[in-house]
Amino acid sequence: MRMSRHPDPFRAIDRQPDPGQFVQSLEARGRTRSQTRLRRHFLKFVRVKPGSRVLEVGCGTGVVCRDLAQMVGPRGRVVGVDPSRTLIQAARRLAREHGLDRRIRFVAGDGARLRFRDGTFDGALAVTVLLHVPNPQAIVKEMIRVTCPGGVVGVQDQDWGTQALDHPDRALTRRLFEGYTQKIYNDPWSGRTLFGMLRRLGLQHVRLITDVYQDTRLDPWTWSTLERRAAGAVKLGVVSERAARRWLSAIKAQAEAGAFVFTVNFYGAVGVKPA
Repeated sequence: MRMSRHPDPFRAIDRQPDPGQFVQSLEARGRTRSQTRLRRHFLKFVRVKPGSRVLEVGCGTGVVCRDLAQMVGPRGRVVGVDPSRTLIQAARRLAREHGLDRRIRFVAGDGARLRFRDGTFDGALAVTVLLHVPNPQAIVKEMIRVTCPGGVVGVQDQDWGTQALDHPDRALTRRLFEGYTQKIYNDPWSGRTLFGMLRRLGLQHVRLITDVYQDTRLDPWTWSTLERRAAGAVKLGVVSERAARRWLSAIKAQAEAGAFVFTVNFYGAVGVKPA
């Protein structure tokens, strides 16, 4: 199988050795208490109305789409688009299992070249997606195009420039976090740029919401994220394997002592397409 050349695996999930692991990871993240809270807080901030037609770009396994389907009700419709056929197949299966397949349609496609007519939707969203793409502005422009005048366009992303971990080796933590994110993402600080991007692209009444993912228990999703950070930092030559093991061991010790703290800011911006 041909591998993705870019170090961010989310750019080409279907080319990874085990695409199915991303299904498990995204669903585990969706169930995490703090993630659920901040995701639903953002959707409430968007003000999705019953009966609306809503598009989600980069829908993954459909976690957000399933929340949206509950918000739009039986008269509304939700469409999810994602470039990964593995994730789209999983999203369809999970929507059926939740009894929401009549409200949600999933389509494999490129968010920068949406196959919908102008003004098709009452709203378009991209949640924790723009951080992973080479040209975020191209995707937001397409989202605006397919949204009807007066409709809403909303984007939310984590900002890895705000991540904080209580760790006894602060220098190693800083080197690992900053070295890894700089090599993986075009802009690790992308979350804070969303508000300005929507304004520059001509949306009106742009609003900003800031929320925090926090974990003081070392939840399974947080631990897997930190493990991937450590493994990726070793692979990318940021730290040695010995340093990564020492870093992870100290995290476990912090958690066992009841002193674990990890946080990262999420920024959401919502604007209205001019009438």
